[in-house]
Amino acid sequence: MTKRPNIVVIMADQLAPQFTSTYGHPIVQTPNLDALAARGMRFDAAYCNSPLCAPARFAFMAGQLVTKIGAYDNAAEFPASIPTFAHYLRQLGYRTCLTGKMHFVGPDQLHGFEERLTTDIYPSDHAWTPNWDDPHERIDKWYHNMDSVKEAGSAATTFQLEYDEEVALTAKRRIFDYAKYRDLPFALTVSFIHPHDPYVARPEFWDRYEGVEIDLPTSPLAEDPHSLRLRSAIEATDVSVTDEQIANARRAYYANTTYVDSKIGEIVRTLEEAELLDDTIVVFTGDHGDMLGERGLWYKMSTLDHSMRVPLVMAGPGIVHGVSPEPCSLVDLLPTMLDWAAPGAWPALGMDLDGRSLVAAAAGAETDAGATALGEYCAEGSAHPIFMIRRGRWKYVQCDIDPPMLFDMDADPDELQNLAADPSYAEVEAAFAAEVRERWDSAQIRADVLASQRMRRAVHAGMSAGRRVDWDYQPRRDASEEYVRNHMDWTVAAATTRFPPIAGATGRS
Repeated sequence: MTKRPNIVVIMADQLAPQFTSTYGHPIVQTPNLDALAARGMRFDAAYCNSPLCAPARFAFMAGQLVTKIGAYDNAAEFPASIPTFAHYLRQLGYRTCLTGKMHFVGPDQLHGFEERLTTDIYPSDHAWTPNWDDPHERIDKWYHNMDSVKEAGSAATTFQLEYDEEVALTAKRRIFDYAKYRDLPFALTVSFIHPHDPYVARPEFWDRYEGVEIDLPTSPLAEDPHSLRLRSAIEATDVSVTDEQIANARRAYYANTTYVDSKIGEIVRTLEEAELLDDTIVVFTGDHGDMLGERGLWYKMSTLDHSMRVPLVMAGPGIVHGVSPEPCSLVDLLPTMLDWAAPGAWPALGMDLDGRSLVAAAAGAETDAGATALGEYCAEGSAHPIFMIRRGRWKYVQCDIDPPMLFDMDADPDELQNLAADPSYAEVEAAFAAEVRERWDSAQIRADVLASQRMRRAVHAGMSAGRRVDWDYQPRRDASEEYVRNHMDWTVAAATTRFPPIAGATGRS
């Protein structure tokens, strides 16, 4: 690959790969993701680094584990001093742009992107700060409860649908802008909110599952202490739901997954129409999964695979068709992008990276037996940090107040048999336990989380009093320069917005 590729990252929110046809689900329709995987690499053991929106996204942006950068929960500030892939790609001469959700918290709402085409869908302040001093206290205005399941169904529009339509439109516009002026390679991140709950789908996609027998969860309730805490946190222990309600929630989720898939198709078709597809690497991934009733759990926040695994598919120049079984995670995408942009010539790094490049794996290299995915959880539903290591066939989970969990993912992909207390696996468990102690200082991390929460609650209380000033991003837009205006030459405006251009037309640089 002699020419530097453009990079387009498409991100879904709360999409478990298990609920896509690309990863083998017999019901869910994801033809555009299937097509992307058919010409590229599908990673079968890709994980988020924390099963919650903001921490997972900050880790993705920075190539850093969440405890290193203080990205503990959905109200933790993402410091402006943390370098991101957008900062590094700008240094390498890339145009950088974000459209859609990234859940930035704090006054910096760009984090290296030269431009941002939409506002965020969720607030950028500290309102959703958990309270480990009183872990039974529910976050004010926190909507994760069973209402999303009980009220699932179809609607002509929702705030999420309106948002994703705007995200897709702005992305397609910007792709054509890049096509008109090919002076620099670009890195465009397109981040959708679907299929994140509420489980409400447009009739067009809801109806695609009419007459389809929706599969219900068949796995037993998870009985580990963290799962029990999560069921309580989302009020699942107090609120019962019927099989019909569960089926409706899953149907809406499947429909919304198909909706996101349609947006993948729109972006890829736009790249093709703009004559950019052959020069562009397309990456599709998600920030975390959704339990969707499996093991009696909903939403995310769990270390079980339906919550922590993410889809990861890459296609484009230098990427072969195949399936990679080696564990990887979202922190690996930053070094991967740097290898695509400047192999062997990275800019000076501001921090040591926690991730590793996946370029070799995407090119079909032999599986790395030592490849590891690491996860951390320091948010609601717990009062102590939780750590996860996935390597080879093993997955290990440790929390100071809970019994450890060890799963053989080859023999037990549904994580039904905890082997941690089995004498036959004592050596494996002991090795992972020692590795956790070496990698993480759990007591210090807990102290850091508590200190961070206390400071943020105080800041939020102050910012909520008196004259309110928000950090929410305000997209820059000047309607006086859009479409056709009287200070413009109409002929020039028509020529500069048309693609493909007319040979010899005026107005093009």
